[in-house]
Amino acid sequence: MYYVGVDLGATNVRAVVGDGSATVLGTDSRRTPRRPNGIAVTEAVLGVVRGACADAGVDPSTVVAAGIGSIGPLDLAAGVVQGPANLPDTVERIPLVGPVSQLLDTDEVHLHNDTVAGVIGERFHADRNPDDMVYLTISTGIGAGVAVDGNVLSGWDGNAGEVGHMTVDPQGFMTCGCGLDGHWEGYCAGSNIPDYARELHEEDPVETALPIDDPDFSAVDVFEAADEDTFADHVIDQVAHWNAMGVANVIHAYAPLVVSVGGAVALNNPDRVLDPVREKLADMVFINVPEIRVTNLGDEVVVKGALASALTGGTGDRSRLDRSTP
Repeated sequence: MYYVGVDLGATNVRAVVGDGSATVLGTDSRRTPRRPNGIAVTEAVLGVVRGACADAGVDPSTVVAAGIGSIGPLDLAAGVVQGPANLPDTVERIPLVGPVSQLLDTDEVHLHNDTVAGVIGERFHADRNPDDMVYLTISTGIGAGVAVDGNVLSGWDGNAGEVGHMTVDPQGFMTCGCGLDGHWEGYCAGSNIPDYARELHEEDPVETALPIDDPDFSAVDVFEAADEDTFADHVIDQVAHWNAMGVANVIHAYAPLVVSVGGAVALNNPDRVLDPVREKLADMVFINVPEIRVTNLGDEVVVKGALASALTGGTGDRSRLDRSTP
């Protein structure tokens, strides 16, 4: 039997096809459309599913189940993304479950927030599966998938774990992509670090080699200038402060044994992003400080979690793994 996993992110969309032992047989990916509307994103999802099936030599109609890890917020009842914070406002509604179900001719399509899929992937593929852990992504956006006492938390509407929209700064210096002020994501998400740097520079216009006024100025520029540009180092220090505050809040809320971190910002800059958090947590956390580590699954954690969801009926419970061969 064959299974599909989909990762719909704000930057990329990818799909994998796997067999009953979770072996990946085919893959496909492309950039996430940013216009003209949500239907274009739906078509991209269907395109990568078809592409992964073609790469695996599998007819889509023979796939028995699919899992989707997606940016939010979700409307689980409708099977859609509704008003994504990190895509243009023209992308209001992204149908997912219905179109994927129709393409694959199966009702077994399980939709999750991408970080929920991430924690399913972490627990499913790990040699040791802690019952209490968090998968945290620091990427275009920030979010967390949480397991407590062995139960993966989804929330009634699928939107548990939107920790990037915790208020970390009551002064509201930065406006988040969702339109509200002071959110963790507004300071530390890869899409928002350039705007944060610009605001810091406007407040204190020191000399810097960073291309502050360039429309293509990005978080990559900031991290690449580390140790060579005093202002870049200042921005990275400030981002580390907010990241540590956000992680401390997550620890106090869920008491995990492990916080596994992924997402492009963290994966590409693990020392700059995670080392300062580790250093600060002892002075910020009242309860036990968990292990803070980079995910072993790299940028495939969500898509592999989505595949694990398909294999296990949406639960991630490895005891439900179908070990039959296709």
